[in-house]
Amino acid sequence: MSELFPDQYTNSDTQFPTDSVYTDRSVWLGSYLGGPLVAGYIIAQNFKAFKEPSNAKKTWIITIIATVIIFGGLFLVPNAERIPGVIIPLTYTVIAYFLIRHYQGKKIEEHINAGGATYSWLRVIGVSIIGLIITMIPIFGIAYVTTPVPSAPTATVLPEGSPQTQALETPTIKTYGTSKSEIGFEKSNVSETEVDKLADALTKIGFLNEPPRKSLFAKKVSGDYEISISCNDKIKITPDILAPLVQMRKTMQKSFPDNKIVFNLVVDRLDNVVKRIE
Repeated sequence: MSELFPDQYTNSDTQFPTDSVYTDRSVWLGSYLGGPLVAGYIIAQNFKAFKEPSNAKKTWIITIIATVIIFGGLFLVPNAERIPGVIIPLTYTVIAYFLIRHYQGKKIEEHINAGGATYSWLRVIGVSIIGLIITMIPIFGIAYVTTPVPSAPTATVLPEGSPQTQALETPTIKTYGTSKSEIGFEKSNVSETEVDKLADALTKIGFLNEPPRKSLFAKKVSGDYEISISCNDKIKITPDILAPLVQMRKTMQKSFPDNKIVFNLVVDRLDNVVKRIE
């Protein structure tokens, strides 16, 4: 592994750095609390203190790639949520500790033996908190954006020739509002003109103009317009979010005096209705 940082220890007689450094033990706390970005930061800062800027740059490149692989894999690996929560942080913490010991252990010891300063635990904790925030913001953003869009209902496939056999219809999807929200519908159930009118009403009340992008499905049931709105599981534990939707439905209803408006809040699929607002 030494080929990653070829210019380390090139001159053992050079003057010890006057800057403060992080100890190898700092990686344990920093990496476990703040994630791989904090581990990379600590190692890179030490390289800078040891006057090895090229190795500091390599450390950041490797750290960013490793962070993308680690957290990107959580969204790609099937059943990743079943992995015990302590396994992943413990794994990259052990790796980070091995790397700092292997590439910087000797110089850290020489620095301390010569009376060089080291960063305090309070600084390590502060860096860890900042690193955790920086890491979690894109993760939460990706998780929100990738909330599954409910699939349109399809007809049951029966043996050919059966009187109940129905042809599967591919739903039509149109984009509305400045948020580029999508409304799906089946033309055999509700016309495009009706959906445009529903979208116009939703836009006027501000629902389709406010980010993030929404995924909806419209259908007509006995003269009523039912609009399914894709949500995530948090809707079950944050009932306060329902109040604005209740008011929006009431406002929208005024535009359809002859048709009842119903909001169905769904999670993952259309038939999983967690709340019906009417």
